Amino acid sequence: MSEISIHRTHALGLAQARRIAERWADEARERLGMDCSVIRGEYSDTVEFGRSGVQGRLIVAADHFDLQARLGFLLGAFSARITREIEGNLDRLLGAGAAEAPTAPARSKAARSKPTAAAGPTSPARSTQPAKPAKPAARPPRRPARKAARGPT
Repeated sequence: MSEISIHRTHALGLAQARRIAERWADEARERLGMDCSVIRGEYSDTVEFGRSGVQGRLIVAADHFDLQARLGFLLGAFSARITREIEGNLDRLLGAGAAEAPTAPARSKAARSKPTAAAGPTSPARSTQPAKPAKPAARPPRRPARKAARGPT
């Protein structure tokens, strides 16, 4: 069995995070045929999801999302691809949620130190290091040296 663990911080607050989690669950139901149920709490919610070969949960809090999933044997072979897909989907929803937030509170120093893929090009979470120079183009493969034609000896 393979396990997937994804953590994303945000500064959207619990109400906006709940809306994002509901959209995530709706997309999981429609696109992947997942059975999803939401357990509401005072300080966080839990979205439990599953289908044949996948069981997991998404913890939704005012400042972070934590996703844990366990993949069955057949899907375990695709765990890297599945992880990238989930991360991209969650980052897309978080980016859209940040754009919809009327007034997002300032991000704490701890939240800024963990950039996500949804960070924009002007985000303070991006590195201020100068870009590395591009690698030179690859050389064409070398041809083996020709042997000199030998005459009769």
